Amino acid sequence: MKICHLTSVHPYNDTRIFIKECRSLAASGYEVHLVVPDAPDAVIGGVQLHGVAKESGNRFKRMTKTVERVFNKGLAIDADVYHFHDPELIPVGLKLKKAGKKVVYDVHEDVPRQILTKKWLPGYLRKGISAAFEQFENRAARKFDAILAATPHIRDRFLALGCKAQDINNYPILEELRIDNVSWEEKENAACYVGGITAIRGIREMVEALHLTENVSMLLAGKFVAASEKETVAALPGWSRVHELGYLNREGVREIYRKSKAGLVVLHPTVNYIDALPVKMFEYMAAGLPVIASDFPLWKGIIVEKGGCGLCVDPLDPQQIASAIQWLVDHPAEARQMGENGRRAVETEYNWERENEKLLAVYESLA
Repeated sequence: MKICHLTSVHPYNDTRIFIKECRSLAASGYEVHLVVPDAPDAVIGGVQLHGVAKESGNRFKRMTKTVERVFNKGLAIDADVYHFHDPELIPVGLKLKKAGKKVVYDVHEDVPRQILTKKWLPGYLRKGISAAFEQFENRAARKFDAILAATPHIRDRFLALGCKAQDINNYPILEELRIDNVSWEEKENAACYVGGITAIRGIREMVEALHLTENVSMLLAGKFVAASEKETVAALPGWSRVHELGYLNREGVREIYRKSKAGLVVLHPTVNYIDALPVKMFEYMAAGLPVIASDFPLWKGIIVEKGGCGLCVDPLDPQQIASAIQWLVDHPAEARQMGENGRRAVETEYNWERENEKLLAVYESLA
């Protein structure tokens, strides 16, 4: 069976799309193609990449010209199954269905709820746009052959519509982030954050918390989404304790985890985060780091009640975040045990190998 993944937004080496899904399918014997902007035409990891030109700096052009190029390139591949990853590609999926193809919609985010938090949209328009998009997405989803959802919460939304939906969670690959031969004493007195950097993901509160700790730093990996937000937090006293490292490859991320004594994931309590399962949280656990996480009921159940692998805090309270960081630094035996508990939870439950079995089962049903 020939499979063609389509994206107009993500880079070719995206962790979910390429490293996990495409490479796993190729390793299982499928012929896998990936149409993606600004990628080389090459075979990498058993996956045939097909690059298209990407319109940058203009959302409208990307959602029209880039999308059209992705569709044309994908159609020329003449695959049996098309698996697309961006909501702006829903019209492409509908066209492919009309052409007699099997189509899988991979839903990375709860987009209608995400729209409610988009600052680039005027506030008075967000509810209307969110409702209109949800109606459109719901109608289209019923026509696709399968829906793959990044969380059980998103899966349940599509199951309620009568869709064939399966959650494929963004859990880490078991061996990728295993940190061996590093004693706790070798680590720095540092917490880390890895991912996109925005106000809503807690950058201000993390920096303010550093100022309230005793000689603790933060290893910060990722890019600021808005330059103005960087200017704001760089003016805070805690910024002097931040080691800003920019975007890092997977080996660079692994090195950060090797040095750190805790991983931070203090996202704000917005409607699209409360039921999310952020990949960074499980990566911290896979690397044996205790987690400091927002006190959302779902996360608290995983981190504190079920796993004993970290601390949950009010993400809007820098003092609580600071206290959690300081406690883990000051209690190395307990922190190390939490890290070991997290690693064990990933080995038994929160890992890509288990999710890959579900992915392959969906494709076997399509075949």
